[in-house]
Amino acid sequence: MWYCSNNSIVNVVFFTTIALLNKLITYCLSNIICLRTYGMCIALEWVKKEITAMIRLQRTIKNIVSCEGIGLHTGKPVQIVLKPAPVDTGVVFVRTDLDGAEIMASTANIAATSYATTLSHNGAFVKTVEHLLAAFSGLNIDNVIIDIDSEEVPIMDGSARPFIRLIADACIQTQGKYQPLLKVIMPIFVREGNKQIAIWPAESPYISYFIDFNHPMLKEQSLQYLPSEDAFLSEVVDARTFGFLSDVQTLQANGLAKGGSMNNAVVIGEDTVLNKEGLRYKDEFVRHKILDLIGDFSLIGMPIIGHIVAHKSGHALNAQMVSKLMNSPQHWVLVGSPKEVPHKQHEMQYQHAAL
Repeated sequence: MWYCSNNSIVNVVFFTTIALLNKLITYCLSNIICLRTYGMCIALEWVKKEITAMIRLQRTIKNIVSCEGIGLHTGKPVQIVLKPAPVDTGVVFVRTDLDGAEIMASTANIAATSYATTLSHNGAFVKTVEHLLAAFSGLNIDNVIIDIDSEEVPIMDGSARPFIRLIADACIQTQGKYQPLLKVIMPIFVREGNKQIAIWPAESPYISYFIDFNHPMLKEQSLQYLPSEDAFLSEVVDARTFGFLSDVQTLQANGLAKGGSMNNAVVIGEDTVLNKEGLRYKDEFVRHKILDLIGDFSLIGMPIIGHIVAHKSGHALNAQMVSKLMNSPQHWVLVGSPKEVPHKQHEMQYQHAAL
C-alpha cells in the first residue's frame, strides 16, 4: 500500500492502483500465461498495434553543434560538443580534458545521485547529466557523442529547452536499424521510506508523478504524462530545477550549487518564489521532477513500455529502479527487431518557432 500522510494523495494513488490492477488482469487474460520451472513468464502471442506503431528506426543528429555554460554544482565553465554517432553507439560522453576518456550513459555507470546524476567509468566522471539526457530521450535521439571539457554538463537555464534548441540546430537523422523497446510484463517496485516508484504493465508509455513537500509553495502536486515528442516539447521541457533559499548555504558548504542562481533555477523563499519572472507552469515543480525522471530512465538505453508511478522520488530512487529493472529480466521482454533495414536516411527539422 502506498503511504502518504495526506488523505487526498492516498485516495488518488489507491484508485490509480485499482485501475492499474484491472488493466493488468485484462492484459494477462489477453495473452498466454505459461509456467516454467524457475517461475512464471508471460509469452506474448502477438504484439498489439499500439506497440507496433511505437517501433521506429534509431536516430542520431546530422551536424556537429556546441554550447557553453557553467556547471550548477561546480560553478566551472564548460563546453559541450554534440556529434553524430553510428547505430548502436548509444549516448557517450568523452572527457576531452582527460585524454578522451569515454563514459557511456548507462545504468552500469551510475556513480552518484546526490542532487544530480553522476556517471563514472574507469576513474572519469561527468555530473548533472539528467537534463541533457532528457532532451535526447524526449526527441528519441539514440546515438550521439558528447565531447565535454570539464566534469559537469552546463546547467544552461535549468531546463532542457536550450538542449532542444541545440538538437534542432543539429537536425535529427534517422538510421538504418530498428530501436528495440523494453516492455514491462510484471509489476516492479522500489521503496525508500515514503518515497516509492512502481512500474506496471501497460500498452503504452505513461508516467504518473506525485510530489508532497512540507512547504507552502509546493505542498502537493501531481501530473499524468503520456510521453511523446509533442508532449515533451509542450509539457515538461521548460520546467526548471528548483531549490530552497534556506538550503543554499548548506549546499555550498558541501561543495554544491556553486554555479546556482536565479538565472538557472527556481529559488523558493519562505512563502514565495523569488525569481522575478515567476513560474513557467503553475505546477513547474512536478513537471521538472518528470523531466529528471525521463533523463534518469533513459540510462536503460531504450524506451520503456509501462506505467511508471512515482511518489516523492528523486535521482537516488530513480537510479535504484533502473538498476533493479535491468537486473530483473523476468519483469520485461524486448519488443522490436534490432536488425538492419534498407532505407533512405531521413532528416528531421524542428522549426525554432515551435521550440
